[in-house]
Amino acid sequence: MEIIVLLKQVPSTESFIEIAEDEMSIKKDDIKFVINPYDEFAVEEAIRLKETHGGSVTILSAGTDKTVEAIRTALAMGADKGILINDPAIEGCDALGTARILAAVLKDTPFDLIIAGQRAVDDDNFQVGLAVAEFLSIPHISMVIKQEITDGKIRCQRTVEGGSVTLEARLPVLFTTQRGLNEPRYASLPGIMKAKKKPLDIKTLEDIGLDSEKAGKPMTKITAMKFPPERKEGKIIEGESAREKAAALVMALREEARVI
Repeated sequence: MEIIVLLKQVPSTESFIEIAEDEMSIKKDDIKFVINPYDEFAVEEAIRLKETHGGSVTILSAGTDKTVEAIRTALAMGADKGILINDPAIEGCDALGTARILAAVLKDTPFDLIIAGQRAVDDDNFQVGLAVAEFLSIPHISMVIKQEITDGKIRCQRTVEGGSVTLEARLPVLFTTQRGLNEPRYASLPGIMKAKKKPLDIKTLEDIGLDSEKAGKPMTKITAMKFPPERKEGKIIEGESAREKAAALVMALREEARVI
């Protein structure tokens, strides 16, 4: 089974984010970058499928020189090879542009299954994986928490509001991951050493047959970045009894907050 994992490198959720002087981007110099957490589930599930069904796992990403670190980490976890699309035009891409670039690579790459994180924690747009499936004209199943492959078909359990549903599709298919699907493994020292020798192919947009001026032109544009307004301090309602506290709360809601 040939499995593709779509991977994105994102700022660590523990990093302190600052807005750059242009007010349309963030300062990246002192930020630690990691594999998108939902993509870690995708890498882990791909490796487990390879261990069960055989085949290989290819990591596909669009990014910069730094993205090599994230791909190498996935290779150290157990993936077999990596492909990085590294082109200056990618810097300005939106979700649809990124999906178009990834799909262009996959049109010439044999695969049975594509796995992607349901979203990236930096922009939270939920679009890239599903858009790739649409560009490739293959089925997609999102928010998967359990899957099983038999006789050329995949059966997935996915989360919905208030519960879950089970869907089935014939391969090739793309599915996106949700928390609960698995527990991603850590890269071992032997795995890290082996990852240094695993193939990693770096391509430009021209290499995959795309015009950089058109492929990198976004349909959406960031006009400004701002931190959310600071919340006002909360107020503790005092009182000798529950009745007194309730009366004081109603008074505050009526006279101070003016919501009742």
